[in-house]
Amino acid sequence: MSVRRVALLTAGGFAPCLSSAVGGLIERYTEIAPDVEIIAYEHGYYGLLRGDKIVIDAETRQRAGVLHRFGGSPIGNSRVKLTNAKDCVKRGLVAEGQDPLQVAAEQLKADGVDVLHTIGGDDTNTTAADLAAYLADNGYGLTVVGLPKTIDNDVVPIRQSLGAWTAAEEAAGFAANVIGEHRSGPRMLIVHEVMGRHCGWLTAAAAAEYRKWLDQQEWVPGIGLSRERWDVHAVFVPELAIDIDAEAERLKGIMDSQGNVNIFLSEGAGMHEIVDQLTAAGTPPERDPFGHVKLDTINPGQWFAKQFADKLGAEKTMVQKSGYYSRAAAANAEDLRLIKSMTDLAVECALRGESGVIGHDEERGDVLRAIEFPRIAGGKAFDVTQPWFGALLADIGQSLVPASHS
Repeated sequence: MSVRRVALLTAGGFAPCLSSAVGGLIERYTEIAPDVEIIAYEHGYYGLLRGDKIVIDAETRQRAGVLHRFGGSPIGNSRVKLTNAKDCVKRGLVAEGQDPLQVAAEQLKADGVDVLHTIGGDDTNTTAADLAAYLADNGYGLTVVGLPKTIDNDVVPIRQSLGAWTAAEEAAGFAANVIGEHRSGPRMLIVHEVMGRHCGWLTAAAAAEYRKWLDQQEWVPGIGLSRERWDVHAVFVPELAIDIDAEAERLKGIMDSQGNVNIFLSEGAGMHEIVDQLTAAGTPPERDPFGHVKLDTINPGQWFAKQFADKLGAEKTMVQKSGYYSRAAAANAEDLRLIKSMTDLAVECALRGESGVIGHDEERGDVLRAIEFPRIAGGKAFDVTQPWFGALLADIGQSLVPASHS
């Protein structure tokens, strides 16, 4: 396959890998196929529909390594679903009666794009697959090679998504400062809300990283500086059943003895209960173009804090969210290594015309490969039976009971 021009786009929510992945793709093409032209669509599918693009010039190629030092996305993100024509019309991206897939396809053809690299989660990459299929049905060959970006680490069947390790580390650092507030009042309840709509991996990993930090500290219990007060006292994830009354009784014992309780909460934990409660009250939650509940409009952390505050006799309650602090961070060393391996393979696959999403395929021996688009899906559940997580819960005295809906 002869590749003359490739296009890059980043889409969906941010993760600590986007800038580095863009830089890595530019670097790899410059190393092994310097004659290939590179463009980038601004703000993902939003820019593709509008024809907003950046041409990657020689100076940018030379300085692409700088992108590894930053978080965010230099080329911009958005949440646009090409098969949701109604939303695209509402946002002025296409005219009434136009098919967004056709508009996007025509733009790619007009720009002479042979390869499209999408950096995003399952929605981003399945949308890219829809686009490639549409183009194939209309006689235009396009290779689409995706990279899996999500701090939730919930893409099927990919073992580890880009940015998730960094997000867990950043959330742990965020928690250290928030939990430092536990003596700002007596009987303090602190809820650290972590991103994770369907999957509790990030919350669990952040709690584990935070407790590693605790292991490295020195304590002076005689003056009140004790590990017990700084520890995680509960970890709530969507994959665990939450018996609020039983947990309240357990946590009240900690509140009575230590004077504070610290909870790590996945934003998706209890979501079914919250949505049912709001719907029954006649105020169903807002949803995004992909049909997902807008979690920032239902405030899971506040809901849980309300459930526990009275039961624990909390005098002061604090809810803090680490998501926006974590997701735009620069990639850490672990993620940089993963990004490098994935971007290198992505370019190799693109040059030989092999489409798919790059990742360690859990259903094929964890081999790093271009995984076929029809096998990509979101909402992969966190495996709560993993020994490290079971040990964490046992250490803090919490029961491990899988949720019936997980």
